[in-house]
Amino acid sequence: MKNIRNFCIIAHIDHGKSTLADRLLQSTNTISERQMMDQVLDDMDLEREKGITIKSHAIQINHVHKGEKYTLNLIDTPGHVDFSYEVSRALAACEGVLLLVDATQGIQAQTISNLYLAIENDLEIIPVINKIDMDGAMIEEVRDQIIDLIGCKPDDILLASGRTGIGIEGILEAIVDRIPAPKGKTDAPLQALIFDSVFNSFRGIIVYYRVVNGVIKKGDKVKFVSTDQVYEADEVGILKLGLESRPEVKTGDVGYIITGIKNAKEVKVGDTITNAVNPTQEIIKGFQEVKPMVFAGIFPVNTDEFEELRDCMDKLQLNDASLIYELETSQALGFGFRCGFLGLLHMEIIQERLEREFNQTVITTVPNVSFIGYTTKGEKIIINNPSEMPEPVKTDRIEEPFIKAQIITKPEYIGNIMTLCLGKRGILTSQSYLTPTRVELSFEMPLTEIVFDFYDKLKSQTRGYASFDYHPLDYRQADIVKMDILLNNEKVDALSALIHRSRAQDFGRKLCEKLKELLPRQQFQIAIQAAVGAKVISRETISAMRKDVTAKCYGGDISRKRKLLEKQKEGKKRMRQIGNVEVPQEAFLAVLKLD
Repeated sequence: MKNIRNFCIIAHIDHGKSTLADRLLQSTNTISERQMMDQVLDDMDLEREKGITIKSHAIQINHVHKGEKYTLNLIDTPGHVDFSYEVSRALAACEGVLLLVDATQGIQAQTISNLYLAIENDLEIIPVINKIDMDGAMIEEVRDQIIDLIGCKPDDILLASGRTGIGIEGILEAIVDRIPAPKGKTDAPLQALIFDSVFNSFRGIIVYYRVVNGVIKKGDKVKFVSTDQVYEADEVGILKLGLESRPEVKTGDVGYIITGIKNAKEVKVGDTITNAVNPTQEIIKGFQEVKPMVFAGIFPVNTDEFEELRDCMDKLQLNDASLIYELETSQALGFGFRCGFLGLLHMEIIQERLEREFNQTVITTVPNVSFIGYTTKGEKIIINNPSEMPEPVKTDRIEEPFIKAQIITKPEYIGNIMTLCLGKRGILTSQSYLTPTRVELSFEMPLTEIVFDFYDKLKSQTRGYASFDYHPLDYRQADIVKMDILLNNEKVDALSALIHRSRAQDFGRKLCEKLKELLPRQQFQIAIQAAVGAKVISRETISAMRKDVTAKCYGGDISRKRKLLEKQKEGKKRMRQIGNVEVPQEAFLAVLKLD
């Protein structure tokens, strides 16, 4: 066991984690030249297209150092703030981390928040400056930033380039020398921490775990502690580029188990696996519960496909434990799910994965956050979507969630960021210079303001030189109102939104204008209105499309044409009373993309 090392790679987005992982695999001959490609661990098409890591990926490396054989278990983690839950799970399975900093970018917000996660878990930190072969590399400045941040010695910082392979040997040596071997007893009762799982349509659910104590053997009876179910281990093994079966997986190792479980509800990430014959008394303390930040409804386009969508959501949740969902019904869209996401990128990825991996076309409603409402009787209600909002007469007050936002940027963009954040009802709490060219701004902001397009705006205002990280603070009282969209005096509940009163008029006007462009014209007039309570705050009208009823009259008296036009006029009046408006799928998506 003294020759096992478990480590993961953490960094800000795009600082070169996956590329470095490629080089580590290549230099230790873990994968052959034929299997080698860029970002070899990112196995989803989506990850390759967007150039981001969405899932943590584990792989075992065999390395010979000073004549001894070592087993290194590497976990490559995502960098985006929306997938930080994946990072926290990867850290729980490790004893050390490689903290990567881009030599051209320096330390950014996500570097700091991932570093704090690693420090909380008491992990050995090896700082690495990556991309030293780039023209704009500021090696000395970045080295000083790292020393200020973690207080290490200058010699502890390794220099590397994932692209060209400089410094890879040094990193492998540091992993062996500096990261402690896993602690644990081979003869103790089995204790293994589940940190991930995937669904395979042939084998059922494949569970990934890290053995803390004991040994897990093929054919053992194992018990999942939180569900209290007992299974037989049909196959156990280790993770190479694929799965490699072994007769047993020992203490300190990372491996997989197949037990033929078909039901997704029976596997929980963070659960403990133990032996059914000789069970452990202690559960491993795994991860904190995920806190979804953004809520949206996901509905099947055809209501008959609801059951199928439910199965797909179960399988997707296995692969992405930070997705939370419950049942919901809507008058306009029928049965569906109310889902909790960690951010807008996470929501977009889930929607894409449903369409690609499971062939589900879905409608996503307007994303919003959870509010807490207090009625005049003093009852407390959690409001997840606009239909749960109590009547204004019965509402005493409503509280909205606030977050603490950390933004790291260059000094020349401070003005733009201030304007953006103060415009989003933010409060500046602190401003500090990390280095002469790096400034950190802290804001307290309402989460509702961030949900829509804050991140995109921040990037465009700062030409991409700002990094953003946030965590929840508390709930504070706010003047939140429910804004309804009416089409010919009928409410469309999927387009309702909870919004701050000062924003309602502006948002309502934009939404009505957008819907006017998107709704197809009918043979009757359509009135689009945005209303808060009984007060209409904005209105657009789509004029009727007229059939040319006089086309068949050629020549003759004008009274014949007049008669036909009068008859059409009567019909139009009647039509307006009974006409239904069809809302196309694009209209629901348009709400997400309002400028």
